[in-house]
Amino acid sequence: MASLKITVGDTIPKGTFGTIPYSEELADHSACGIPTTLSTDSWKGKKVVLFSVPGAFTPTCHINHLPPYLAKYNEFKAKGVDIIAVIAANDLFVMSGWGRVEGLTDKIITLSDTNAAWSASLGLSVDLTERGFGIRTARYAMIIDDLVIKYVEVEPGPGVTVSGADAVLAKL
Repeated sequence: MASLKITVGDTIPKGTFGTIPYSEELADHSACGIPTTLSTDSWKGKKVVLFSVPGAFTPTCHINHLPPYLAKYNEFKAKGVDIIAVIAANDLFVMSGWGRVEGLTDKIITLSDTNAAWSASLGLSVDLTERGFGIRTARYAMIIDDLVIKYVEVEPGPGVTVSGADAVLAKL
């Protein structure tokens, strides 16, 4: 992983991500949804929890990282969080499909950081080429309040600790 290029107190650099907003038409899995983009500019005036996984449907991400965020959704809301978003280098259709399999509906937004470009610009990418995955987003979490970073931590090794739902909730 490259060295971290952002810190607490920084304004979040602008990013634009692919996403497919949840709609009832997606519930039965017979539709793919309508791709759109989401800009970090839309987070102005909002408290955002952004967490990153190296890959949708991969074991740690699918079993240990994403599900606690959904299970603790109401706790995040009670602490004033407006938006919870998960980001990965997967394409927006994979991210949308993963979100539907996990039952996210409109609670957690799935974002595609194509080629991990935005994450890489922040020093938050990881080269998993030796595993056949290429360049991916690192496993990290941020709390962003009115576009200002209030918390940013990157996992120091395998597993979910500092980027997990409990760690982030403790920092809100």
